[in-house]
Amino acid sequence: MSMTEKKHQSTFCCQHSGGNDQACVSLVPIFNHLENDQLNEIMQTVKSVRFNKGEFIYTADDEVDSLYIVSEGKIKIFHLSESGKELLIRVLQPGDFTGELALFQDSIHKGFAQTVIDTQVCVIKRSILQELLLKYPSISLKILAEFASRLEKSEKQTIRYATEKVETRIALYLAECMHITPASNEIKLPVSYKDLASYLGTTPESISRTLTRFEEQGFIKKEKQHVLEILDLDGLLLV
Repeated sequence: MSMTEKKHQSTFCCQHSGGNDQACVSLVPIFNHLENDQLNEIMQTVKSVRFNKGEFIYTADDEVDSLYIVSEGKIKIFHLSESGKELLIRVLQPGDFTGELALFQDSIHKGFAQTVIDTQVCVIKRSILQELLLKYPSISLKILAEFASRLEKSEKQTIRYATEKVETRIALYLAECMHITPASNEIKLPVSYKDLASYLGTTPESISRTLTRFEEQGFIKKEKQHVLEILDLDGLLLV
């Protein structure tokens, strides 16, 4: 057995839970447009797996052979620099997915997927995914839309690194979090200051100092650890 096979065997020895497959399938945008009977068909192919906080869903150089959909919890996707520093790419929350390259080609993962908290993941194997694509072409269009969205976010982030000061990057990030939950002024940072600093191209100390300064200026209020209330969004966007 190869090291990759051993790694996957170990990963899938997590606690299984079979009761949330329906919720998982109905959450993810690439499936939730389908009819109920089509969703039921997909549910029969899903394997639900529980991961503890800090476990890896996959690591760099593992074979890309499955689509992973977050049912509950949170997963961070990151790469490692040559010096070993984590470079955060994105954070997956319920309804988000990773491993989509399994749909199109034989490949290996270039990065890592690690749980931020205890997490439940729905897994669909590559062969089954390819059958679903042939049967329901609309799934492909939904996946392409997600690719386009990720590319847009990546380009926007690259421009910010090159042109915006750290304070502006943090302010814009908080504003984007507000758009995710527009009904509330309260936002919860999805990751630690360390991971957020990696994503925004700064340091945890800069994140902490900047948030303290924003609070002193009346833009935000720190409610508790990683929870903020946005008091003056317009002022924040003028930073």
